Amino acid sequence: MSQPHYVLTLSCTNRPGIVAAVSTHLFESGCNILDAQQFDDTESNRFFMRVVFNPLHGAPTLAELRKSFATLAERFGMTWTMRDKAEKRRVMILVSKFDHCLVDLLYRKRLGELPMELVAVVANHPRETYGSLDFEGAAFYHLPVTKETKLEQETRLWELIRETETEVVVLARYMQILSDGLAAKLAGRCINIHHSFLPGFKGAKPYHQAHARGVKLIGATAHYVTSDLDEGPIIEQDVERISHRDTPEDLIRKGRDIERRVLARALRYHLEDRVILNGQRTVVFTD
Repeated sequence: MSQPHYVLTLSCTNRPGIVAAVSTHLFESGCNILDAQQFDDTESNRFFMRVVFNPLHGAPTLAELRKSFATLAERFGMTWTMRDKAEKRRVMILVSKFDHCLVDLLYRKRLGELPMELVAVVANHPRETYGSLDFEGAAFYHLPVTKETKLEQETRLWELIRETETEVVVLARYMQILSDGLAAKLAGRCINIHHSFLPGFKGAKPYHQAHARGVKLIGATAHYVTSDLDEGPIIEQDVERISHRDTPEDLIRKGRDIERRVLARALRYHLEDRVILNGQRTVVFTD
């Protein structure tokens, strides 16, 4: 982009005049609105907004815009962020034996579909598990874990997250349950892909559960991690039709494709500031 584009996201109690106040403030600050999306949740009486704008010649810097907008945000009781669209978030990917989601994320990053800086890949399996896979220059860490060593392993994982200044953690079929403590530390910035259309078939072997129930649709769900297993706010989902002829292995094979695209979309939405938490739900401003 020839000139900076900024992204403003906000949520607050709904009341008249929010849109007018935001647009007027940006205009008076010498900025031009390029795209704006908003949602009024009548159930919770919360208002949500995402605005993409660019500064015109002579406009304040991003730091100055943040400082001036803080006064307006305080008046409306807003929870808000304002970021440079070109700024890439620092991402850490956690993976276990199955690497199809990891491979897909690396490919999309290389194509420029995912605006992120990959700082590390952490696995509970050794490096040779992933063959000659190119981690795009990111460091690889093997952190094996057992029931007895889980606390020690998570302590080291948290150290890595802090050392690398990781902003977003992605569980790309990382088949370990995070402790309540770690989940709390990563609240709102840890995305998991669950191989099921939640809230159905939580926990282990969801495709086998689905097959046993004779479902006609299978799916995958990307959600934020919380201390409640597979109960976090949902970001993205997708499904595929199956038949009585499909075995559990067929479901697993078809499910891999769904998992890849659902996780990639969810991560992109998060990186582009399109997701705003709304209690146990999310507001997702898709493109």
